Amino acid sequence: MTTQTDSYNFKAEIKQLLQILVHSLYKDQDIFLREVISNASDALTRMHFEMLTNRDVVDADAELAIHIETPETAVDEPKRIIIKDSGIGMTRDELIYNLGTIAQSGAREFLSKVGESNLDPSDVIGQFGVGFYSVFMVADEVRVVSRSYQKDAQAFAWISDGSESFRVEPAEKTDRGTELHITLKKDAEEFAAPWKLRQIVKKHSDFVRFPVYVGEEQANQQESLWRKRPADITADDYKNFYRQMTMEFEEPLLTIHFAADVPVNVRAMLFIPAKREPGILASRKDPGVMLYSHNVLIQEYCTDLLPNWLGFMDGVVDSEDLPLNVSRESVQNNRIMRNLATTIRKRVLRELGKLAEDDPAKYEQFWQEFGRAFKEGVATDPAAKEDVLPFFRYYSSQVDGLTSLDGYIERMAEGQDAIYYVLGEDKQSVTHSPHLDPFKARNLEVLYWVDPLDSFIAPAMGMYKEKEFKNIDNAGLELPELAEEEEETGAETAVPEKAFNLFVGRCVTTLGDRVVEVRASKVLKDSPVRLVSPQDAQNREMHRIYRYLDQNYEVPKKILEVNRSHSLIASLATLVETMPDSPVINMSIEQLYDSALVQEGLHPNPVQMLPRIQELMLLAAQGGKREG
Repeated sequence: MTTQTDSYNFKAEIKQLLQILVHSLYKDQDIFLREVISNASDALTRMHFEMLTNRDVVDADAELAIHIETPETAVDEPKRIIIKDSGIGMTRDELIYNLGTIAQSGAREFLSKVGESNLDPSDVIGQFGVGFYSVFMVADEVRVVSRSYQKDAQAFAWISDGSESFRVEPAEKTDRGTELHITLKKDAEEFAAPWKLRQIVKKHSDFVRFPVYVGEEQANQQESLWRKRPADITADDYKNFYRQMTMEFEEPLLTIHFAADVPVNVRAMLFIPAKREPGILASRKDPGVMLYSHNVLIQEYCTDLLPNWLGFMDGVVDSEDLPLNVSRESVQNNRIMRNLATTIRKRVLRELGKLAEDDPAKYEQFWQEFGRAFKEGVATDPAAKEDVLPFFRYYSSQVDGLTSLDGYIERMAEGQDAIYYVLGEDKQSVTHSPHLDPFKARNLEVLYWVDPLDSFIAPAMGMYKEKEFKNIDNAGLELPELAEEEEETGAETAVPEKAFNLFVGRCVTTLGDRVVEVRASKVLKDSPVRLVSPQDAQNREMHRIYRYLDQNYEVPKKILEVNRSHSLIASLATLVETMPDSPVINMSIEQLYDSALVQEGLHPNPVQMLPRIQELMLLAAQGGKREG
């Protein structure tokens, strides 16, 4: 048994934080109670899940609850508040770690945020995991007494007046959990009034899942919000519930609240977060929704109700059709669960469809954040394709902003039987892709697939609404014939046959086996060359993936198509015929090839081109003659 008292100094960041809290005034000091209750609720949740598998704990039958007391004090004594929970409790080491050191990174972020934006700290303190220290806004001294749930645990007290240090000593406590004994400042004695405490609980902690008692009276309604009618819930109710559940301070992107009795009884309140990655101190780090049966929590992170590609969603699902004593294994194999999963997935997709239709700007925000999850769904779950493809969004050659596949199909030319796409590094580069030349000439729309995952899932995309997806770099792609006058455009600048053949031959000898073939293009209009895939090319999209992953990447061998009507090609062909020894020729061919690789997003190291570009510039400045 440890009997000694030990003193410790706070870390520098926490000292700064305490200075701000102790010596400054804020418009909303009552947030200290919100933060303390939030911490107590977390401790109770952890205890609840410990007892699902372990009943050999201190006070196994104790109610999971929070109690707030205001003991009587003499007139000349400071007023006090005692806040107790029957949660998991803390050992001596956990008290030191949790209250003395764990928050230093959060304290640093908090100080930076407040310093940069001049925010009221009371608005954001909980966002950085330093909410406990807000108690020093109202306290002259705080004594935290805690006993771990483990039967052989000893109780300890953590004591601090909010200055530079704290001390830890043995304490007397026979029951499980944590108590905060708060000695109030003179100007904060109003918080010792029970009516005031009940008011704060109602304002900030009404939907905490455990009862919060002020004296003998329960102060929070603890009514399951998801069991209310949507018409009886305000936007602030949803926002506060989401915040208390997740400790995420940014409002959710979408809230979905519904109830149904067929084909299965379900009440659900689901949220799409504003960001795919949870905040650094969010209380819910793992995927899965909270699963309730008869308003009793039976699974904290249920991953069986939503597919992996909707795993970013959070919230609550409650069904009275599920037995209370259901095990995880039977939950997974339960027919009711399968019906629940189908009902929830359909409702979520329906609400997302409404969002896309009613608020395209907000849906674009959703897509930018979570679109990759849907693409991962195509890659990992082939059966998901029918569900997720209507929600895909792409940039395209004919639309400002993003377009859906359905929108693309509506704009398709008469007789068009394919959805055309081009792969590339980003929107800017593919906009200038030479592959677009024949499509611009024919006024055919092309989708820009510029996410690395687009290359990965391209082979699995197949068809959508009986329209096949086709990569426009395909050498054998058949397109509608152009009008005769359009075909003749540029004919007057075409390179004579002899000069052009000499240039093609030089390309073959210069590039060697890096290309399968060099030939005249039938479709290029504005670009000098392009690289196209042979018709028998295997896994051509995977080359791009290998480059992204830097795994066994080799530049794929493609066909180099040359635009004999382009002025650059005409000049080089003339140079081959009249000055075959000019160093400009081979260097230009190399540069055309490398530039085409860059446009395709296939060049292993574009920086390697810089010396050649500089030398070409030098030759141009010298009139094409290399000195020395």
